[in-house]
Amino acid sequence: MNFKVITAVAIEPVSLAEARLQCKVDSDDTSHDALLTSLITAAREYAEHYTGLALAPRTLEAALEEFPAGAICLPMPPVTALTSIKYTDTAGAEQTLSASAYALSPYGVPPREVALTYGSAWPATREIPDAVRVRFDCGYAAAALPQAVKAAMLLHIEVESPLNPHTPAEREAKERARDSLLNTVKVWGF
Repeated sequence: MNFKVITAVAIEPVSLAEARLQCKVDSDDTSHDALLTSLITAAREYAEHYTGLALAPRTLEAALEEFPAGAICLPMPPVTALTSIKYTDTAGAEQTLSASAYALSPYGVPPREVALTYGSAWPATREIPDAVRVRFDCGYAAAALPQAVKAAMLLHIEVESPLNPHTPAEREAKERARDSLLNTVKVWGF
């Protein structure tokens, strides 16, 4: 399954003030803000890659070759809303599947499966790449982000920052701690 970003992350889950505090930079010292802002984004991207989760809200569109036999398992959970399911029918015309034909399953942590509603069936599609396109919102709201993830992101920022050099042993210990925290929420087997 391929996917593309429709609406990018607008607000990072770690604030500049939190990054300054983690890196022991005075709250009124803005001389390192560009570096810290870059490290915040890098920390989120690392954590997302490691866990398989969307850690900040955004809109994505996933593409499949055809409808599956069962539920559609979307990437980058948690899925917070389904916008649309579009497909190319056997005649080659784009269609939009009625929202009453599918629903986001309330089961699964984090939520990511789109299931058919009672009495519905996936329609036939033309045999072309990306014949099915599912647009959805995903990501944690800042207040709902697991604290283990936030702590891991702050450790990542500290370890990668040149503002506070660490010995190789300290760096390795902090990296292990970061990854251990991320393991508590990692999506396994996707």
